[in-house]
Amino acid sequence: MSLIQKKFFTGEESKAIVNAIAEAEAMTSGEIRIHVEAKCKGEVLHRATQIFYKLGMDKTVHANAVLIYLAHDDRKFAILGDKGINQVVPANFWDGTKEVMKEHFKRGEFYQGVLFAIQETGSHLKQYFPHQRDDKNELPNEISEG
Repeated sequence: MSLIQKKFFTGEESKAIVNAIAEAEAMTSGEIRIHVEAKCKGEVLHRATQIFYKLGMDKTVHANAVLIYLAHDDRKFAILGDKGINQVVPANFWDGTKEVMKEHFKRGEFYQGVLFAIQETGSHLKQYFPHQRDDKNELPNEISEG
């Protein structure tokens, strides 16, 4: 575990996040990644988009990957879905999840906010992209960082 992750999540929390991603992805053909960095270089959605492409999240078979991006020192975060998701969901699709995350983060409950976002993302993706027998885990479940 890296210094940034240790600063933001305990070892147990990091393991639980990776397990929560695996559980959420078991319900859907979608892919979920968490990326953590100290500072956001620029506007948050622009930076999340850069990370999305850097992690190869745009290369999933069904274009249904979701990035949950966190810049903890700057207190910024974003949820970014790929084009396959954006084509089938309403424009405000992530707003409710972001609001609950924000409330957790205001109370310093970063782990709980991220866990909630993973579970909600899995539930949302299941509606539009249910798990198929031949699904493969296309992206690593580990927390990435910058």
